[in-house]
Amino acid sequence: MRQALELARRGIGLATPNPYVGALVVDASGEILGSGFHTYDGLKHAEVIAIEQAQSKGISLNQATLYLNLEPCCHQGRTGPCTQAVIASGIRHVVTAMRDPNPLVQGKGIEQLRAAGIEVTEDILHDEARKLNEAFTKYIRWNEPLVTLKAGMTLDGKIAPPPGESGNPTPLGSSGGWITSETARAHVQELRHASDALMVGVGTVIADDPMLTDRTGLPRRRPLLRVIVDSRLRLPLESRVVKTAQDDVLILCSFAEERKKSEFEARGIRVEQVAVAHTASAAERSDKVTRMPSRRRTGTGAPVISETATGSSDGRPDMRSMMARLARMQITSLLIEGGALINWAALAAGIVDKVFLYYAPKILAGTGSVPFARGVGFRHMGEAAHVRHVTIHHFGEDFAVEGYIRDPYDFGAALKLE
Repeated sequence: MRQALELARRGIGLATPNPYVGALVVDASGEILGSGFHTYDGLKHAEVIAIEQAQSKGISLNQATLYLNLEPCCHQGRTGPCTQAVIASGIRHVVTAMRDPNPLVQGKGIEQLRAAGIEVTEDILHDEARKLNEAFTKYIRWNEPLVTLKAGMTLDGKIAPPPGESGNPTPLGSSGGWITSETARAHVQELRHASDALMVGVGTVIADDPMLTDRTGLPRRRPLLRVIVDSRLRLPLESRVVKTAQDDVLILCSFAEERKKSEFEARGIRVEQVAVAHTASAAERSDKVTRMPSRRRTGTGAPVISETATGSSDGRPDMRSMMARLARMQITSLLIEGGALINWAALAAGIVDKVFLYYAPKILAGTGSVPFARGVGFRHMGEAAHVRHVTIHHFGEDFAVEGYIRDPYDFGAALKLE
């Protein structure tokens, strides 16, 4: 099963919006007869690839075992049901790590195998398998991307020194220089590679002029979508994001002035107007699973107002509307690498599923240094975003905290992770 999971990981960047699946056909003596992993463009599912490879050797599979990290599908999609291929192969034993979270499957595939007389063993390396396909699960069950909030900061929670006091100027402004180590930053690239989209606020672009690209060099089926949250289209045309745009940049705004919009679109950048966020009360902010209603688009450059917004607006695009738009683009995973304002906006909107927070053994101190999240904040400890299932990663002297605010496998019980 560990080998099946390793095969499945080879589909990272290549299988989305489908799940990562690896499979092996093993004979009674433990010899691997066939193996495969799924890629979206390759079409065939992992178990079919493994079975066909094993069958090409002309060996009967009636004593063979199929190992795969995800329950075989049993419905007609882009391909036929994999359960039929497994049953037809003569395989008598199937070992899986987890059931398919797709509502069209969810145990029905295993039921079909057992009904055909195939022995099925479940839940081998279950936790590892669940983590591997958590983005697929969030997307297929709730029609939203898995949202990871990432930041690099000092031990006292600062993400940058006071503005204007940088030793690392850029063409668009001044950055505070690197806080975390090169090793930690290399790991960030791995997070980007595993994500369908990367989001920052326009302030980050103005301050740092980042590229926002996946620089792992590993293959991807589609480029990392670079999403800029820009209320009034302030993104500089001379920024590196604009200069390197190749149909992989999306600006989400509240006010789409037609001339500016045309300038971006002429450079191959999509500009879309979404609802304006309203300033929620503390009670509203503490309800993490509230669904926002559908939005109207005006198409006039005027702000799109939520149909039920009753609070005051700060003019920023509504986070939930943005998540819905990304889901319609088949974005299953979003990495937020913004500044203090967008970090708070994401937390306040209740869209963050997990965090990956890198810490360097440095202390900036001072009231002028930029905090991790800047906003009104949660008013009581009972409202605070509670991070559970925490894992600590080490990168030399740096370390990172990975943990979950919401459970992608049980979205309705987001605050009840145990």
